[in-house]
Amino acid sequence: MTDTAAEVQPRVVPASRVALHELSMRRDRDEWIVGRMATRTFVALPSAGARAVRLLGEGLSVARTQERLRADTGEEFDIADFVADLAVLGFVARIDDRPLPDPTPPRASLPRLRPRHVRFALHPVLPVAVAVLTAAAVVILLLRPGLLPGYRALLWSPHGSVVLLSGAAAGWTLLLVHELAHLVTARAAGVPGRMRLGTRLQFLVMQTDISGIELAPRRHRLTAYLSGIALNLSVASALVLVLAVTDPASTVHRLSAAALLLALMPLPFQLMVFTRTDVYFVLQDLTGCRDLYGDGLAYARYRYRRALRPRTHAGEDDPSARLPRHERRAVRVYSVVLVVGTAACLAFMAAVTLPLDIALLARAVRGLAPGNTPAGYADSAAVLVTLGGVNVLWLVTKWRDHRSRRRPKEVARPGT
Repeated sequence: MTDTAAEVQPRVVPASRVALHELSMRRDRDEWIVGRMATRTFVALPSAGARAVRLLGEGLSVARTQERLRADTGEEFDIADFVADLAVLGFVARIDDRPLPDPTPPRASLPRLRPRHVRFALHPVLPVAVAVLTAAAVVILLLRPGLLPGYRALLWSPHGSVVLLSGAAAGWTLLLVHELAHLVTARAAGVPGRMRLGTRLQFLVMQTDISGIELAPRRHRLTAYLSGIALNLSVASALVLVLAVTDPASTVHRLSAAALLLALMPLPFQLMVFTRTDVYFVLQDLTGCRDLYGDGLAYARYRYRRALRPRTHAGEDDPSARLPRHERRAVRVYSVVLVVGTAACLAFMAAVTLPLDIALLARAVRGLAPGNTPAGYADSAAVLVTLGGVNVLWLVTKWRDHRSRRRPKEVARPGT
């Protein structure tokens, strides 16, 4: 426990009555997700814990709540300790007449955007429209497969710097719109949401914290998770329609072909669930896991220690054994995907990405030497600014994430 948590730890006696902040609850299989949207703090509680929260919220004292639970379940619960834990989470406003410190809520992106402004994002007609648009694009490509551009479509200009700068601008714009789709959909469900830069292994990404969507109905949760992919598919499908009606020799056609590839390129990345992509959160929700990545990583480390030093770690408990059966199976399968995928990704970086970046940066530095043309100087400077800037930004973001202890998007499991 941190010093801050210890300071919040209150004194609770059997006669104490508590005033809770506004909390939301949702049943999830054999547990209840309980959370406070203002601070984006959520936990999974057993049925008895959710019942205790309701009784305390109705104004019952600690002792009376304990008696009611004993009568309902036949088991004994330490409600005083339970209240203290709720206080540490920031769920308790007052104990008797003593107000408790209230955690500062995290900042939300676009705070003036209200749920009523974007209610359309959760309308059931919207996924149907996306599906129809995507199906139309697929039919067109089946009838005219030549419309699907190859990688050379990205080289739409003879100037490498123009291609690099325009590609970076379009790619980051699509990335921003992708994350805005998550933010807008979550905001429609009443979840604040915050966008920020992050890292996934060697990748610099934008990410949207939509903690709180766990309390929404499943349809809303899956819509929020898949909204970014749906946005990319919609943009790509619309561009296919543009390609179908424009002259292949026109600038509009060439730019649309390049934009189509940029819209499709992030989609394979979504299958890299070992980096906690949008598809990862869909899998986590469908399997009913609380923290698929964290539990999978813990299990992989356990298996690694057992394989490396079987005698030293022979008595170590399997961290997945404490999980419900349905979670245990999913976590163990995911741990294999996590290890294999991470190893392959890092190997690709070492063998391809890093040498390529070093070669491009070295060529750009040589291009700044005396004797080059003005166009050559501009080209080298553009490469240094774009490629070098992205790598520096990755390092800064990685260091920031290392120093800060960000709360994960997944619902925390009590006791971890």
